[in-house]
Amino acid sequence: MCGIAGIFHLNTPKPVDPARVAAMSDVLAHRGPDGSGVWTAPGVGLGHRRLSVIDLGGGAQPMVSADGRIAISYNGEVYNFAEVRAELERLGHVFRTHSDTEVILHGWRQWGVDCLSRFHGMFAFALFDAHKQSLFLARDRLGVKPLHYARLSDDSLAFASELKGLLVDPALRRAPDLRAIEDYMAFGYVPDDACIVSGVEKLAAGHYLLITRGKAMVRPVRWWDVDFGLRAEGSQKALEEELVERMRAAVTSRMVSDVPLGAFLSGGVDSSAVVALMAEASSRAVKTCSIGFDQSDLDESRYADLVAQRFATDHRKRAVAVDDYALIDTLVDAFDEPFADASALPTYRVCQLARESVTVALSGDGADEAFAGYRRYAFQQGEERVRGFIPAAVRELLFGALGKFYPKADWAPRPLRAKATLQALGLSGEEAYARAVGVTPPEMRARLFSADVPRELRGHRAEARYVEIMRGAPGRDALDRAQYADLKIWLPGDILTKVDRMSMAVGLEAREPWLDHRLIQFAASLPVNLRLRGGEGKWLMKKAMARYLPDEVLYRPKMGFVTPISAWFRGPLAGEAERISRSAALAESGWFDMVALEGVAAAHKSGRRDHGRLLWQLMMLDGSLGKLFGLGR
Repeated sequence: MCGIAGIFHLNTPKPVDPARVAAMSDVLAHRGPDGSGVWTAPGVGLGHRRLSVIDLGGGAQPMVSADGRIAISYNGEVYNFAEVRAELERLGHVFRTHSDTEVILHGWRQWGVDCLSRFHGMFAFALFDAHKQSLFLARDRLGVKPLHYARLSDDSLAFASELKGLLVDPALRRAPDLRAIEDYMAFGYVPDDACIVSGVEKLAAGHYLLITRGKAMVRPVRWWDVDFGLRAEGSQKALEEELVERMRAAVTSRMVSDVPLGAFLSGGVDSSAVVALMAEASSRAVKTCSIGFDQSDLDESRYADLVAQRFATDHRKRAVAVDDYALIDTLVDAFDEPFADASALPTYRVCQLARESVTVALSGDGADEAFAGYRRYAFQQGEERVRGFIPAAVRELLFGALGKFYPKADWAPRPLRAKATLQALGLSGEEAYARAVGVTPPEMRARLFSADVPRELRGHRAEARYVEIMRGAPGRDALDRAQYADLKIWLPGDILTKVDRMSMAVGLEAREPWLDHRLIQFAASLPVNLRLRGGEGKWLMKKAMARYLPDEVLYRPKMGFVTPISAWFRGPLAGEAERISRSAALAESGWFDMVALEGVAAAHKSGRRDHGRLLWQLMMLDGSLGKLFGLGR
C-alpha cells in the first residue's frame, strides 16, 4: 500500500515546485516506508510513498508511460491485473514492468474512464494525461482507499491520501467546518461527504473526478453502485454453493503478493471464514495473529486459538492491557480528523503484531454490512413490523409521548432500557435507523452545543444524510435500505477509515475479501430471509461456513473489539474526564456549553449516567482541535 499526493494547476500550467510535492508526500511516509518519488511537468506535480508489495523491483512511482504522455501516482491493489494485462497485450500494448500500476496506465490509454470497470480491487489514484491536459482522480467501489482534495488559493487543486498531506501546504487555509462537528458528535466520526477542515473534500467511494485544464471545475461522477433491488434466483442450497464459490474467489484473489502475507484472526465468524478459505488454498501454514485482553469478559482469544488449531496456522498472539489508553496521541496523529471508535486501539495493536511477520494481512471487515450481521438490523426489522400495523399519526402520538417521558436507565437490565425503542417507534423507519447508528442523539447534542450553534448550522442535521440515502436506495425492503446506507456512510466513514489508518500507521497493507464488489452485489441480491432470519444475521453465510467452522464460532454472541472506556473515565481517566469538561480547546471553539460538559463529567463519575462514549468523543475532538487549528494551545 502507498501514499499519494500532488498539485494540479486548473487554468495556467504554472511550474510546480518539487519540494512542495515532496513535503506533501513525505508526511505520508508511514504509508510507504520502502521508497519515495516526485514527478513534475508544467502545471502538475505527483508525489508518492511506496510500500512494496507487487513487482518489488519494477513498480516505482510516480510511473510515467514510455512516450511521456501519462503519469500516475497510485495507492492500492488491482487483484485481476494479470488478466487485464493479458487483454491489453492482445490489443497491442507493450509493458515494461510486471506491476499493476502500469496496467492502469495502459488501461487509461485504451479505455479512458471506462478502465475503472475493468479493475477489481482497492485503489485511489491520480493520473495526468498531457495530451488532454487533464487530471483523473479515482477511488475504488467501496472506498477501501482514501483520497482527499481541495481547491487552493493559488488556483490549484491539491490532493493526498490523508488530510495531513494537504495540511502541510501553506496555500490551504485552515478553518473548521461546524457542520462536520455536528456530524462527528452524531456518529463519532466525520463521514466521507464532510471534512472538519472547511474546503477539503473526500472523493466518494465509487466516484471519479476528471478535470481538464482551462475548463470549469466539475463535480465527481459515480462510476459504480450496488443494487439491492435485484433478487437472486435458485434454491437455498444452490445459493449457498454459489456463495461459497464467490467467497473462495474473493479470498484467493487477495492472496497474490510478492511479500509475506497473513491474516487477522479474532475468532469471530468473519475473520475465521477468511482463515479457513486461505488455509484451503495455501500449500503452507497461514500466518495468523490475534490480540487478547487481560480482562476475561472482553477476551476472545480462546476462539481464535480454536480456529488456529483447526487449520494448523502459524499463529501469533499477544495479550494487551484493556487500559491501553496511552495510544490516544497516536490515534489523534493517525486520523487527523476526530475519530471516536475506541476499537481503533486494539486494531492498532493487532496491526503492530501482524507487521512483525507480514507486510499484507487479510481481514474480515465488510461481512456485517454485506450479509446483515449487525444486531441493529434485527431491531430495525422488528420495529418495521410494528410500524406496518399502526398508522404513523397514532405511532407518533403514542410512542413519541412514551419515549419522551420513559426514564433513561443506563443502570437497568437491558429489557428495561426501552426509551430508545419507544422513541424509534414514534419516528419513520429512516429517522429511527439514523438514530440507531449514531452515538450522541439530537437531544443530547442540543444540550451540549452553545446557543449560537443551531443558527450557524443553518438547518444542517447529521441524521438527514441517512434519511435521504435510505429513501433513495435501490432496494425493495427496509433491510435493503439500511444496508445500502451503511455501505455508503458507515463502512467508508468508520470501518474502512479505522482499518486504513491503523494498518498504514505501521506500514501494513490490509485487504478485505468480503468487500469484493462481485460478492457485495451477490449478497445484496439474496432474499431478506437468507440474510436475516429469526433475529440471526449473516444467516446464509453461517450455513455456508458450517462445513469449515464449528457452531461454537458461528453462533457465539458477537463481541468485536471492545474497550472499557466507561470504566476508564471512572478510574484511571477520571482526571481526564474533568479536564475535558474544562477543555480550553472546546471552550475556545465557542461551540459548547461548558456548564453542560461539566454536568456530563459529574454524572458519569457518580454513576448516575453512562457517558463513557461521549467523554471519549469529546477527548478525541479536543486533541484534534489542538492539532489542526491550535485551539487551547
